[in-house]
Amino acid sequence: MHWWQAIILGLVEGLTEYVPVSSAGHVLLAQFAMGMDTTHAAEQAAKAYAIFLQAGAIVAVVGLYWRRIRQMLAGLMGKDRQGLHLAICILVAFLPAAVIGLLIEHWMKEHLFRLWPLVGAWGVGGLVILAVAWHRHRKGEKPTTGFAMTALTWKMALVIGLAQCLSMWPGTSRSLVTIIAGVLVGMSLPAAVEFSFLLGVITLGAASGYEGLKHHQILLHAYGPLTMAIGFVFAWIAAVISVKWMVAYLNRHGLAIFGYYRVALALTVAILILTGVLAIT
Repeated sequence: MHWWQAIILGLVEGLTEYVPVSSAGHVLLAQFAMGMDTTHAAEQAAKAYAIFLQAGAIVAVVGLYWRRIRQMLAGLMGKDRQGLHLAICILVAFLPAAVIGLLIEHWMKEHLFRLWPLVGAWGVGGLVILAVAWHRHRKGEKPTTGFAMTALTWKMALVIGLAQCLSMWPGTSRSLVTIIAGVLVGMSLPAAVEFSFLLGVITLGAASGYEGLKHHQILLHAYGPLTMAIGFVFAWIAAVISVKWMVAYLNRHGLAIFGYYRVALALTVAILILTGVLAIT
């Protein structure tokens, strides 16, 4: 991998990780476009690198939401009751994906990390966003309609966690399913977004750590420490910008724009595949 490819992949990961458009799908699309999946060995390394890049986005959220994370840590030490409640909800929401992810990891990588499954997930996810946005608009609900994150129960958190399992299909978007699930259980859109971000710290952290430990030799051999570091740094910077923009935007508007984007992207990529511009293997 060239240094400029690491920059592109880092930027793509950081800009899309916490936006409901699927970072995994965009990183894989960028890898296909740059011809990085030419052999089986290169393909395995590329998939591992895509997940490794999430570490940069995680650091960005930890920094931006450190006050809330510190509150949860204080709660785990018995010093903050509200922080303990939130930490329990985060853990409950994390467990379904942790268990199911380990069970279907191999099958998922073999069958779903392809362009056509990505196109399908982008399109379906976009239509879901538009349906939810239309429903809320018809009922006259604003982005701030709903309860705060502190009112979340562990049962509601479990629903969000089960929904998160859907994001194992690349292109679906972990942010999409967790935000939509949060809104459907009654949270306000800003509260659902914050919970999704915090849940992402532990979920993405576990995935990145697992991939790093399991494939560190493949990653180092295929890309080297320099390109890995470059990708990490640019993912971190881009994620800071993306999260700040997204929070400000959603507080005033809603999710509809991401639905239109996903549908348009699905149609565009489908046309590129059918016309042979994007070659698939």
